[in-house]
Amino acid sequence: MVDADSLFGPLDPALDAGWTDAPPRMGFFTDTSVCIGCKACEVACKEWNGVPGSGLDLLGMSYDNTGALTANSWRHVAFVEQPRRVGAGSAVFAGTPTGGSAEVESARVAAGSSPDLGTEPGLPVGSPEAAGRMAAGPQFLGMPGSQPPGRTGDVGGRSDVRWLMMSDVCKHCTHAACLDVCPTGSLFRTEFGTVVVQEDICNGCGYCVPACPYGVIDQRRGDGRAWKCTLCYDRIGVGSTPACAQACPTESIQYGPLTQLRERAAARVAVLHERGVPEARLYGHDPGDGVGGDGAFFLLLDEPEVYGLPPDPVVTTRDLPRMWRRAGVAALAMAAAVVAAFAGGGS
Repeated sequence: MVDADSLFGPLDPALDAGWTDAPPRMGFFTDTSVCIGCKACEVACKEWNGVPGSGLDLLGMSYDNTGALTANSWRHVAFVEQPRRVGAGSAVFAGTPTGGSAEVESARVAAGSSPDLGTEPGLPVGSPEAAGRMAAGPQFLGMPGSQPPGRTGDVGGRSDVRWLMMSDVCKHCTHAACLDVCPTGSLFRTEFGTVVVQEDICNGCGYCVPACPYGVIDQRRGDGRAWKCTLCYDRIGVGSTPACAQACPTESIQYGPLTQLRERAAARVAVLHERGVPEARLYGHDPGDGVGGDGAFFLLLDEPEVYGLPPDPVVTTRDLPRMWRRAGVAALAMAAAVVAAFAGGGS
């Protein structure tokens, strides 16, 4: 069933873009239940595509020092820690936080895509207490215990932590708003149904940045042009696997024809439900959603907001046809009024 927010329903984006005899639509399926947070995908993406480094900045968000997808980070491995006291009589992970994995501003500082805020790497921004403890120098915290963290003391003082890890990437939407607003044709739809930026044509207007419902595409500081994941267009064009999927040691990132990936993902969710993981769900797989389905979709173990994903993304250009129709009607009405005024004045 087509969602009311969908632009005009499911389609084959490659054929719609004018490609003839297009191959099957290719994409990513990311199974977060087997992601170990090794960041091999981030490294492989940077090495193959020549993406510049973002520097080293300790964001204080677990092991997540990338923060978000930016012009210098086309893959982002999110680390979400969910602590819970044991012995409270409720499920261990009930009522866990639902915030994003990092603040957007912190991510932009790490990526060097915003003006200098006058802070030093590793200094918690806006936290005087933490800064004071750091300025006071080393503190003796006692001898380490023999038990793992959170396992010392009685049951009432224990805490368990669940780590949710996810390698985020451009979604390569079926209805891609960035394509709709690009004035130069720098963004184009490939024969595989993916969305790619041609950096030699991009004029740095930045229209695509606010158009993306996921906040993926970004302009590089000092460059001005837009950059994002290309799904390794140069590799898949010769039959190779994208660098990130090739480097993933657990096959959390899977690449292949989108129809096959959706079938595989549905079977995986069914298996997890049978194994007592009822919270497992798919995100971005539905062709009837607000973006017509994503070319890169995910298996999540919690609500999308926990991973920093919008719960109900909608293509931001969905109202353009209606707006143009109304503008046309208004223009005709104004022209009719002018003609009527002149006709009335002549009589």
